Amino acid sequence: MLIYLLGDVLRLFAGSLTPGYIGDEPAKSWMWTVAAILMLVPIAMILTTLLTPAGPLTWITIAVSVGLVLFNLSAMPFKDFFDNMLIVISLGLNGFIVWYVWRMTH
Repeated sequence: MLIYLLGDVLRLFAGSLTPGYIGDEPAKSWMWTVAAILMLVPIAMILTTLLTPAGPLTWITIAVSVGLVLFNLSAMPFKDFFDNMLIVISLGLNGFIVWYVWRMTH
């Protein structure tokens, strides 16, 4: 999520972001709700890690990481290089998480 926030800040300073818009369309209330839920994923995963037994936690972690990869891929490509670079880094980190969790449990 810090990568998403970094991208948002850079987009603001680069002039690539129009306040009140997501992409080229005016953002609706539900879009901001989805964005807020997405930003809560890391907090939910910290709590899940602390409260869930190892077996189910493996599959939850893999599912969330794969979900984030698919979400990120659906938004590509961005017009600015730095956005694409940050998303590729995010994809790599999620791939590493899936590999690491799988390796630790199998």
